[in-house]
Amino acid sequence: MNTKLNSIGLDKDPKDTKVVIAMSGGVDSSTVAGIMKKEGYKIIGVTLKLYDDNKESKNTKQCCTGQDIMDAKRVAQKLDIDHKIFYYQSKFKESVVDNFVESYLNGETPIPCVQCNKTVKFNDLFQESKNLKADALITGHYVKSLTKNNTTNMYRAVDENRDQSYFLFNTTREQLNYLRFPLGGMFKSETREIAKELGLNVADKPDSQDICFVPNGDYVSVIEKIRPDAFKKGNIKSSDGKVLGVHNGIVNFTIGQRRGIKIAAKDPLYVINIDPKKNEIIVGPKIELLKKDIILRDLNLLADKKDFDKEIFVKVRSTGKLIRSKLNIKDKFAHLNLFDDEFGISPGQACVFYSKDKFGDKVLGGGWISKS
Repeated sequence: MNTKLNSIGLDKDPKDTKVVIAMSGGVDSSTVAGIMKKEGYKIIGVTLKLYDDNKESKNTKQCCTGQDIMDAKRVAQKLDIDHKIFYYQSKFKESVVDNFVESYLNGETPIPCVQCNKTVKFNDLFQESKNLKADALITGHYVKSLTKNNTTNMYRAVDENRDQSYFLFNTTREQLNYLRFPLGGMFKSETREIAKELGLNVADKPDSQDICFVPNGDYVSVIEKIRPDAFKKGNIKSSDGKVLGVHNGIVNFTIGQRRGIKIAAKDPLYVINIDPKKNEIIVGPKIELLKKDIILRDLNLLADKKDFDKEIFVKVRSTGKLIRSKLNIKDKFAHLNLFDDEFGISPGQACVFYSKDKFGDKVLGGGWISKS
């Protein structure tokens, strides 16, 4: 029996190892497909059609467009691998887009990429991969994974500027043991260099920046199209209850926002709270955005509870720094005490937990910010 593990930590020869690769049409997933092909794995490339993009342009910075599907197909042809397209528009709208809209109506600031990973990508695609009898599902996410004794743990990527572990905190233990992330130990420049060496047409393709179904970052227009009744006028108040002005709908505001309040004041005003029940926006000076205590809901834990008895580190936004913290868990809720001050913590955002060991910053799980 072969006792040497292959490059994805399985006790099988690559030629006998079937893998599904999620191919978005971007340089990252395309390079992963090229690497796996070069190593001799049996590959099925899968691209998801998530929404209908009738007015896309060639210069779009969205992902999952029709152009992306064509790029993925070309890469598959170049690498001579099987390629399938799964049409998930209805699942995506129900699981991601509708959730996105409802979150804004509830005064939250949602992260649709986390919801997409949790549902259509690592739930539905996970099951499709199992149905195809694949040994692993492989993606181009920048997270590091280490597999030992058939258990995989997730770490922040070597390239911290590209790290996507924040967006994957809701991955289940079963999914994580099945997933592999070959780019976690690389820098983006290395990925592009490999793509060029492989002769892939997407080697210089720009990274997607916008939320896939939100063209040019205009999320308000998406909400208006789906829920035109969401734009109800209401009061803008100070934290002491004084009415300062009128807004045209709470969906136009997020916690920490400064621009667009349109109220003259001696010092800059920021959105410090959104009350969906009263349809009110509360504004105040920046100091009122400072928070140290957070209530979290719907926890997803990838470690034993004893791992949280010691000091941990958290990120309260995707671009945020790691903050030393103490977590007290009770069922699916938790109280988090930050050891450093943080500004503009918003309900609807994710809070992701990390610990540090010799391999790097290990993901312990996370939860959704309920209030601070």
